[in-house]
Amino acid sequence: MTRTDELRERLLGTRPTDRLWGWVGPLLVAAIGGFLRFWQLGRPDSLVFDETYYVKQGWSLIRFGVEMRVEGKNEDADKLWNSGNVDVFSNQPDMMAHPPVGKWVIGAGEWLFGGPTNPFAWRVAVALLGTLSILILARVARRMFGSTLLGCIAGLLLAVEGTHLVMSRTGILDIIVSFFALVAFACLVVDRDRSRERLAQWAGSRSETGTDGIRTLTRGPWLGARPWRWAAGVALGLCIGTKWSGLFFLAVFGLMTVLWDLGARRAAGIRPWWREGLLKDGPYAFAQLVVTSAVVYVVSWTGWFLTDRGYHRQWDTFNPGQGIQWLPPVLRNWVKYHQDMWQFNTTLTTPHSYQSNPWGWMIQARPTSFFYEGTKRGEGSCTVDSCSAAVTTIGTVSVWWVGIVALLVCLFCWIARRDWRAGAALAGVVAGYGPWFMYQERTIFSFYSVAFEPYVVLAIVFCLGLVLGGRGASVSRRRWGAVVVGGYVLVTIALFAWFYPIYTGAVVPYEQWHRLMWFPSWI
Repeated sequence: MTRTDELRERLLGTRPTDRLWGWVGPLLVAAIGGFLRFWQLGRPDSLVFDETYYVKQGWSLIRFGVEMRVEGKNEDADKLWNSGNVDVFSNQPDMMAHPPVGKWVIGAGEWLFGGPTNPFAWRVAVALLGTLSILILARVARRMFGSTLLGCIAGLLLAVEGTHLVMSRTGILDIIVSFFALVAFACLVVDRDRSRERLAQWAGSRSETGTDGIRTLTRGPWLGARPWRWAAGVALGLCIGTKWSGLFFLAVFGLMTVLWDLGARRAAGIRPWWREGLLKDGPYAFAQLVVTSAVVYVVSWTGWFLTDRGYHRQWDTFNPGQGIQWLPPVLRNWVKYHQDMWQFNTTLTTPHSYQSNPWGWMIQARPTSFFYEGTKRGEGSCTVDSCSAAVTTIGTVSVWWVGIVALLVCLFCWIARRDWRAGAALAGVVAGYGPWFMYQERTIFSFYSVAFEPYVVLAIVFCLGLVLGGRGASVSRRRWGAVVVGGYVLVTIALFAWFYPIYTGAVVPYEQWHRLMWFPSWI
């Protein structure tokens, strides 16, 4: 192997070659996950947990272009909604805690699939995004680890993870945040590969081989338009437009992609690589990610800009001389709206029986009960003395508990071996998990973890790849590695099947439901 070939291998790594199975395998896994998410999606047939807000707001956006306040008490509006009467809105706008993108997604499902009286319709959009997340994760893991098998395992682990299933079957925002962040991550991984291919071609054509090796290249190339990074900017804008927590994904992923560029230029022998990366790649990355996401975010508020009855739409009229005076009135009102949103989101401390501190999310200390209904013999489908139907966000514990160890292994491999795959998995967890430790006094819930769950799965798959061994591993090593990995996957599937009734609101005997509550904090 020539030094030029070594350079290409160092830049590009191992690539899977089974293109057919590279698509067939992930699609099959996604089909399994999709079946689990769409099967009896209309159960429970009533609003559960925060669906009381987002399902109504989604339909309000479809009808009015903005979110309108419900008439009377929210509990009374729920009763009307569940009975099929969706005419619950007053003529007053409502102040929203979150931007509109996710609610537009839910509203689109209601509009396309039978209207807001159909529980399937108000959940179908999130079920679709949850299913697509499985496919995307399988494909990106295949690309990262150079293995279709590991890619399919990643998709399967996400498909049979309890929190992800529940969030994919509930009409609220968090799976939408998770989806758009994952799309951005996948786009950046593809961009990393494409830009390194271009750099390898350029460096190879300018390298000298021989006993002295490859000469130092003092000026590197511009790496092209990089459309995948533009796409990542759009996805991050939609993520932020769903919940502001997407800002942390923008910050961390932006830093991650620039560090990847620096590493690529260093590996190509460009000196000084840090100056080349920061000056040639940094400003362009800022435009692609930060500027693009900002533009997408502003555009996502089009419904509010085009109407005259959105919240604070006429604030300047009733508050002359207030706000940022050099801004046009419409932008002054929009900024005031955002100030109110910020105030709400950073000061919400209303106690809730299922709120959870982020320190307990990975160990499943306090899952959230979305729905519970007890029945007696003869009521509905109950055939024993007492039955329970529940929807609870208990995660598949073999994923979350093993995930803790996997993240520690990734941390070691990133620091000690500079393994970019371990660092990428950690970046997703830092972006989706780390910021919540700054808001431990706020009313927050463990199901927010669905935003960073795909990266926990990537960390696990990274470790499973270590267990299987690389191309140079012996047959015996790979055989035992396959036994361990196969056993882990089977245990995960079995645990998911065990808890499945309380993910989907199935009616089961009370004793069975109680057996599923392993710890008092789960009740």
